[in-house]
Amino acid sequence: MITTSVCEMTGIKYPLLQGGMAHISDAALAAAVSNAGGLGIISAASGNIAQIEAEIDKARTLTDKPFGVNVMLMGQNVDEIAALLAKKKVAAVTTGAGNPERYIPMWKEAGITVIPVVPSASLAKLCARGGADAIIAEGGESGGHVGDLTTMALVPQVCDAVDIPVIAAGGIADGRGVAAAFMLGAVGVQMGTRFLTAKECNISRAYKDKVLAAKDTSTIVTGKRLGHPVRSIKTAFSRAYAKAEYTQISNDDLENMAVGTLRAAVVDGDEKKGCFLAGQIAGMVNREQTAAEIIGEVFAEAENILNGAEKWVK
Repeated sequence: MITTSVCEMTGIKYPLLQGGMAHISDAALAAAVSNAGGLGIISAASGNIAQIEAEIDKARTLTDKPFGVNVMLMGQNVDEIAALLAKKKVAAVTTGAGNPERYIPMWKEAGITVIPVVPSASLAKLCARGGADAIIAEGGESGGHVGDLTTMALVPQVCDAVDIPVIAAGGIADGRGVAAAFMLGAVGVQMGTRFLTAKECNISRAYKDKVLAAKDTSTIVTGKRLGHPVRSIKTAFSRAYAKAEYTQISNDDLENMAVGTLRAAVVDGDEKKGCFLAGQIAGMVNREQTAAEIIGEVFAEAENILNGAEKWVK
C-alpha cells in the first residue's frame, strides 16, 4: 500500500486530496472521499458564512475522518471565512488565487494543516516561507481556474523550489497519473474532475453526462483577457464567451457574461447557459462510481505500475 508524508501529516489512508470545486464540493462528497481514505474538501466559494458552517457541521455527521475546506483568496468574505475555519478547527485548509500568509498563524494556532494551491514555483516559495505545511502544484490541465504551466513542467520545479511536501494536481485521473506524479517528486495527488462522476457528487445529470461524453479535445480555456483563465467543457456558452473575448466588449460586460453560469450548470443542468468546469482528463472519465471505488481503483493501479516498473525500464 502507498503511504507518504501527506498521509502522516493529514491522518489519511491514501495520499489523495479531492479538489475544492466551487459549488460542487459539498459535505456529501467531502465526507465520502474522507470515508474512503482520502482527504475530502468542502468548497467555501459561496462566501455565505452560515452555509459554509452548515456544510462543515453536516460533514461531521457523515464522517469521523479528517476533511478540509478550500478558500479562494480573491473571493468574498475571506476574512470571515478564515476566522470561521479557525473557530471550527477543520483538519486542513487548501487555498487558491493567492498567498494565504496573513491567515496561516491563526490557522496553525487552531491546529489546521495549511496547503495552498499554486500555479508557479515563485508562489510556492512565498507560501512555504509564510508557513505552509505543504504545496499543491496545479498544472493548467485542470478544470476551473488555471495557470499557464503544465503539471509535467510545474511539479518538478516546485519540488526543487521548496523543502515541504508537494502534491501534484492537474491531469490526474488514474493510477498512471499518480505514479507519474511520484516520479516527478510529488508525495501525493489532488483530483477534481474524476470526482465529478462520483455517485456522491450532487451535480446535475446534464453535467455528469457531459463529463462522461467528453473527449480529449472537449475542453476550452476562456477568461485570459481578464487575467483569470478558466477551463471548461466546450458548450454554446463557452464558445460564445471565447468569441466575445476578441471583440470590443468591455471587460465589465465580459465579466458579467459569466455571472451565474456555473450555478446554471451545477444546479440547473442548463446546456445553453451553463459553464461546465472540467479538466482535460474528462476524456478519461467514462464511468460513474462511488468515491471509494474511484480511490481504491486509482491506488491499486498506481501500486501495480510502480511495483512493475522494472518491466518497462531496465
